Amino acid sequence: MGLPNKDRRDFVKKSSLGMLGVALAPSFMGRFSAQNRLRTAHIGVGNMGGEDLKAISSHAQVDVVALCDVNANNLANALKLHPKAKTFSDYRIMLKEMGDAIDAVIVSTPDHTHAPASMMAMGLNKPVYCQKPLTHYVSEARAMRQMAEEKNLVTQMGIQVHSFYDYKLATLLIQSGIIGKVHTVRAWSPKNWGYDGPVPEGSDPVPSTLNWNLWLGTGKERPYKEGFYNPVNWRKIVDYGCGTLGDMGVHIFDTPYNALELDVPRTIRNECRMPTGFGYPERNIVTYEFPGTKHTTETLKWVWYDGPGAPDSHKDLELPDGEALHDQGAMFMGEKGRLYLPHFQKLPKLIVDGKYQEMDIEAFKLGAPVRDYDSEGKKHYHQFVDACLGKGATSAPFSYASRLTETILLGVIAGRFPYKTLHWDNTTAKFSEDEANAFLEAAYRTF
Repeated sequence: MGLPNKDRRDFVKKSSLGMLGVALAPSFMGRFSAQNRLRTAHIGVGNMGGEDLKAISSHAQVDVVALCDVNANNLANALKLHPKAKTFSDYRIMLKEMGDAIDAVIVSTPDHTHAPASMMAMGLNKPVYCQKPLTHYVSEARAMRQMAEEKNLVTQMGIQVHSFYDYKLATLLIQSGIIGKVHTVRAWSPKNWGYDGPVPEGSDPVPSTLNWNLWLGTGKERPYKEGFYNPVNWRKIVDYGCGTLGDMGVHIFDTPYNALELDVPRTIRNECRMPTGFGYPERNIVTYEFPGTKHTTETLKWVWYDGPGAPDSHKDLELPDGEALHDQGAMFMGEKGRLYLPHFQKLPKLIVDGKYQEMDIEAFKLGAPVRDYDSEGKKHYHQFVDACLGKGATSAPFSYASRLTETILLGVIAGRFPYKTLHWDNTTAKFSEDEANAFLEAAYRTF
């Protein structure tokens, strides 16, 4: 899965680490402060970054020592919660100046900054918790996995539901063979992180609280336009986000992907409108074919639906007694029945011959179902902190997250070639269709 050495060197040279001229230190497990505590630095502390900050800092052995955000308001709000932390607007300066005062880094930025910030932190031997999707480009996902493995670093991707009760139960049910070998998965979300309109014209004044240059970072330079990028709509724009597939798709793909022990797909096809080069399509139907595993038939078909009206009706998605389908979720189709997994905090349901069937979930020793988001939501974060402190391991390290993210991003790229089947070579990390290879990476902007 790793990048060839030359490609990896080129990536690092282009990354923020290379820009600062920081040398890569020798590999080691981690260096922590006295009293068995973890000193954390947070890159991005608004919106989801604010939630990440709260969850990480709720661990009794965490000291927040550094906060970074390109938005002064976000930074001020975070500082109220952690007044002893040092503040920065540029993560490169923070990582360079704080040095050995930081034990681990949490990256909660828009997608296009995930890899540059994470690579710099890992280059300094820092464990990293990075929000999903892991990266904006396939080449970045492979580079991040390789660096994490070479340095033997603790890593975790921010897919909190990975550690929730219902998703762990669904994984155990599928791997127990409750529906036999799985031949098809259908997953869906009606969310619309797409934009079918024109490229906005002109520019608007940049808010005084926002450093637009630092927000753009290594991404493509565009004039600031109110309502199109910061603080939320960047997910819709190809230069900065990964659409609905890169947002909800990561969450909803995660359990089937993990349960079936999948690798990356062989073929990908996206049914959507023609590309505009600016916004993602508002509706996508992405069909993947995966090589089989011990939990699947010889090959596995996976269909993803997103956007208004998703999913399209299909006999595989019909529920007993005409019950309405949950607005987001996944359905496993196996040799002996179906497993329905709504998103989220709802128990999976077994369907055989068109009827719901009772399941013995006590056999899996997970205890009673948990429906408290606050307690469930912290588990994934605290798992990362504990792993950094030498207690246990993470369940979504970059070795796993990179493959899941690569799968997601291949579907995003297929949206550039509507109704065309793309063929992916896992060994070479290239498409057979050479025109698609241009979207596996992009040159970083100097900022």
